[in-house]
Amino acid sequence: MRPFVRLDPSDNVVTVARALDAGSAVEDVKATGLIPSGHKIASAPIPEGGEIRKYAQLIGYASKEIAPGDHVHTHNVEFRNTEAGYEFSTDLRPVTEVPEAKRDTFMGYRRENGQVGTRNYIAVVTSVNCSATAARRIADAFGPDELADYPNVDGVVAFVHGTGCGMADSGDGFEALQRVMWGYARHPNHAGVLMVGLGCEMNQIDWLLEAYGLKQGPLFHAMNIQNMAGLQRTIEMGVKKVRAMLPLANKVTRTPCPASDLMVALQCGGSDAWSGITANPALGYACDLLVAQGGTGVLAETPEIYGAEHLLTRRAVDQAMGERLVDLIRWWEDYTARNKGSMDNNPSPGNKKGGLTTILEKSLGAAAKGGTTPLTGVYKYAEPVRTKGFTFMDSPGYDPASVTGQIAGGCNLVCFTTGRGSAFGSKPAPTIKVATNSEMYKRMTDDMDVNAGDILTGGATVEEKGREIYEMFLRVASGEASKSEAQGLGDYEFVPWQIGAVM
Repeated sequence: MRPFVRLDPSDNVVTVARALDAGSAVEDVKATGLIPSGHKIASAPIPEGGEIRKYAQLIGYASKEIAPGDHVHTHNVEFRNTEAGYEFSTDLRPVTEVPEAKRDTFMGYRRENGQVGTRNYIAVVTSVNCSATAARRIADAFGPDELADYPNVDGVVAFVHGTGCGMADSGDGFEALQRVMWGYARHPNHAGVLMVGLGCEMNQIDWLLEAYGLKQGPLFHAMNIQNMAGLQRTIEMGVKKVRAMLPLANKVTRTPCPASDLMVALQCGGSDAWSGITANPALGYACDLLVAQGGTGVLAETPEIYGAEHLLTRRAVDQAMGERLVDLIRWWEDYTARNKGSMDNNPSPGNKKGGLTTILEKSLGAAAKGGTTPLTGVYKYAEPVRTKGFTFMDSPGYDPASVTGQIAGGCNLVCFTTGRGSAFGSKPAPTIKVATNSEMYKRMTDDMDVNAGDILTGGATVEEKGREIYEMFLRVASGEASKSEAQGLGDYEFVPWQIGAVM
């Protein structure tokens, strides 16, 4: 393993691959103190107020003079809001699409509306927190014994949340929740859906049905506790309705589908300094392979591209698309300011322990998940993703809320990179987890599907790991259980983004 990683000749810091004692040599300098593994060391003098550069990009400013060999981290680096001069559509790399007849395939569930699922669940979706208990008890009635006669059904899942009332009946928060409910009600990984409400909540199921043209039928039902005359009767009727759906859902079987039918949520969480060097670029290469097949990658977490958005605007298919992304950045600057926060609230304490110093540094690594192809779409949170190729969805950096939006937008797979380690999983779209370093992979092997740490320790290339991740897309989409899926994760990770006042 190389003792350090320099990402660009213009960088004035390098990342050390193992802990260094004072006096240890790195390039032409000696460490002036202990440098933890994954942290940065100055390779050149940096004056107070001077730019600190990594990835050939600005990641912060020296809060005091930094000498060659000094540890560069939160104690001597300050954050400032970005003032990027945006370019639009100046880095458009052509995509060589694989001919349709030669595209890779997976075994998926083709729905009547043409969408393709990678799983076959029955969903119990709540409109409000008040119906959460009813939904959970309905879903809990269908354990392995109850489902034994329905091998093509992956399970009955309750999607419950803590909002739906005490909110405005219009505006960003209400619209986002309605989009989430619609997205889950019509997700291709669901064979059947039961929506359960209380009856008097702000987030009325009837409004959703009318707004989105949803029609009730054998595989789609709606009910509320007040009309059913109480909790117990609601549970009993809900169980009866789901039981009637099971034989119909079980008739659906997997058939060969082109890789172009895959839509993958590109996520990271519990990041470290290696995220932007190993796993995220490898996932980016996998995204490029998927786009060449006609598929779709969906990057999200707007606060975690802050400081890297100028790289994405250069890849926007036109100026209007790039400006949509910039508008999201400006909204988040205002959102954090009016709530007395900072865009640099992220990185988290764990991220910082892993070597990440500012959100600018974290974002430059996080954006690598999007590969190199043109940016073809920019979407609101939980908005249906209609365009193929590499796209972006507005969302918080909080993983459960972000993934909930991506799944609502149509993602039928999730790929999640992590350096510190993550126990995240999701339903109905299964999560594939990619470790950024071999040490964590060995420590959490029951949770990790792919070890991108081989890029540092095993001589693997980003392209080889990217191909491995892409091939796992196809296997998991065809029914192979990911590690998080095998552990049963995903029942508690449905977290719609709550925007606005709770009243």
